[in-house]
Amino acid sequence: MDHFIVEGGNRLEGSVTISGAKNSVLKLMAASILGRGMTHLSNVPRIADVFIMADVLRELGATVEFKDDVLEIDTSSELRTVASYELVRRMRASFNVLGPLLGRYGHARVALPGGCNIGMRPVDLHERSLASLGVAFSFDHGYLEGVAPELTGSRIVLDFPSRGATENLLTASVMARGTTVIENAAREPDIIDLAEFLNRMGARVHGAGTSTIEVEGVEELNSASYVVPSDPIEAGTFALAVLATRGDGELVGARPGDLEVFLNKITQTGALWTETDRGIRVSISTRPRSVDFVTLPHPGFPTDLLAQMISYLATADGTSIATENIFESRYMYVAELNRMGADISIEGHHAVIRGIPKLQGTQVRATDLRAGAALLIAALSADGPSEIHDIHHIDRGYEDLDDKLRQLGARVSRISETSPAFLP
Repeated sequence: MDHFIVEGGNRLEGSVTISGAKNSVLKLMAASILGRGMTHLSNVPRIADVFIMADVLRELGATVEFKDDVLEIDTSSELRTVASYELVRRMRASFNVLGPLLGRYGHARVALPGGCNIGMRPVDLHERSLASLGVAFSFDHGYLEGVAPELTGSRIVLDFPSRGATENLLTASVMARGTTVIENAAREPDIIDLAEFLNRMGARVHGAGTSTIEVEGVEELNSASYVVPSDPIEAGTFALAVLATRGDGELVGARPGDLEVFLNKITQTGALWTETDRGIRVSISTRPRSVDFVTLPHPGFPTDLLAQMISYLATADGTSIATENIFESRYMYVAELNRMGADISIEGHHAVIRGIPKLQGTQVRATDLRAGAALLIAALSADGPSEIHDIHHIDRGYEDLDDKLRQLGARVSRISETSPAFLP
């Protein structure tokens, strides 16, 4: 029953180090299945989703151990090929073991995934795409089972540049016979990380980061070491927390190339940003201007920064319109923002944000990971104290978030007790 108590109205300033990328490390952990031996991943964030993925790998038979910020994964022994519902339901990224298990063993039985409640995220695209490599699928009591005596390279055109489908295709095809070409592939930074990691294992992947990826199949892969890059979504979240409080902060480790559209949008609101020797510095001294934005697959505006951007624009001068094109249920937290005085209405896939001068602190509940971050940003800029409950969602994707915010001057406390202590 942990919750945050936030005293709003404190300007954030200083520097904060951005942790390793959640969306990258989970896929790298799954890909470690493909090689026999010890994988070393460094700069790994200690977040709930990493611990869940570690449990998934352990259930499959791997040995997983943290040593400081290095995660050691030993896949030397023969692994099981069944990922249970009890673990996969807790995090959608667990479904990414499907491709590596098919690539190494030609068999996988994986429970249908869970994760944040932000809308339908069907796996039929994964199924159709992998079938092109020769995988025969069946559905049985909540499990998707794939069998492929031999994987064969093919040309696959994705209906949508899905990250998950692209990742499972990559990890399944690296040991397929012949060449696989993935058209309309996802282009996110974590796709590039996955391809680089696979190549270090001995794979031959070309074109990651573009819409066409070519994979030349190899007979076997070895374990490898990899440094997880900084998390662009965490960097964007901290940038918006600083800007929401009219602050000035440096995001150590952040990479501008991962956030080009996002940085362009905050510039349109009147914020300033510069690249430093250590990362990115952002600042704003006045009330932000309103701006319209649309979420799209990379290199578009990230859907994982939609909620945080809306919190920032809740106190902008003018009316902003946000359009969500990836998931249909990204706006579940808006009612909580409106309880803080925000004036936001939802019209289909659009959020109309009528800026007000100041939000008011109150009791709110996180509905998912990014919504929790958005409510925390709102609370930091609000007048008076706030309580944020159900912060287990936030813990899924942010490492030591409250401690890092305190480094910037925020007044945030994590309270652990068996029942919530509501504000008077």
